[in-house]
Amino acid sequence: MEDWARRGMERWPNVPALFGWLALDRRGRWRIKGELISRPQIIDTLNRNYEADAHGRWFFQNGPQRGYVQLETAPLVLHAEGDALRSHHGLAVTQPTGAWIDEDGGLWLATEHGPAALSDQESEWLLRHLQSAHEPVDEAALATALALPTGAATALELALDGRYLAVRKLLRAQAPEQLGFVADPQPQPGEKSSERAPD
Repeated sequence: MEDWARRGMERWPNVPALFGWLALDRRGRWRIKGELISRPQIIDTLNRNYEADAHGRWFFQNGPQRGYVQLETAPLVLHAEGDALRSHHGLAVTQPTGAWIDEDGGLWLATEHGPAALSDQESEWLLRHLQSAHEPVDEAALATALALPTGAATALELALDGRYLAVRKLLRAQAPEQLGFVADPQPQPGEKSSERAPD
């Protein structure tokens, strides 16, 4: 978080939070009230001041006001850069600790920066990096993994940065609970909220 945002919080500590205005879509694009945000300066500011609270709700800190973010998939959306992965807000992923595949073939990761989902635009990268017994995965092995019940170990591994990470099965609807985030943040009991956007 940037210093200007911290100073705003210190100066005005009781500004009500906003809910239902900001969203992050499955490709890592910011939206406000459903409309795509396209200005690079605004996107950069959102990316630099994006964090999670103690309840697993992700937010943008706009000076003294916190705007909670509705998530179409995970708090972090990953894109491929060659063989590497980088989050939608520019952080390299080098130390994932868990990997899951959902019923639609989507990849979810527990990363050093938080819960993440691979963008649906990166299916070719995923197929190149999924392996079974250190061999490229074939359609039969992938179909078998997708048919498993949630929580089951698959025969798949994710090859990333010289490591092989075991892949488990996950139902997409259970991803927030499994990875520890809130997809649709709501006010906590007694928490102030505002329906007015910041000026």
